[in-house]
Amino acid sequence: RGRTSGLPRSAPVAIAEFNGRRWIIAAYGDVQWVRNLRAAGEGEIRHGGRTERVRATELPPAAALAFYGDTLPAFVASLPWFGRRFVKLLFAVAGPEVLNDPVAAAASHSVFELHPHQGGP
Repeated sequence: RGRTSGLPRSAPVAIAEFNGRRWIIAAYGDVQWVRNLRAAGEGEIRHGGRTERVRATELPPAAALAFYGDTLPAFVASLPWFGRRFVKLLFAVAGPEVLNDPVAAAASHSVFELHPHQGGP
């Protein structure tokens, strides 16, 4: 939802799923969807004809550093060759530091962990 309007908003994002956990990376920095998700703390994921409500928890700096230094490289390494190639091309454009400099990535690219939504409307 928009943080000032309260109206539903949508944005295409890529979800990294690894070892039973899911994350969204703010590849282009502190853009509108990042600010809206940060304010709302929840959202909906639509994929393959399904909609799932999720809670989104922004990782604190130390956890973001661990994500960029350990989790993301392991996730990328687990992808088939074409997936690794796509990720490298994407971040070459969006932010090379995401794959090459965990400290800079954690400072400039928010990461949200997604959790199943618990109860409530």
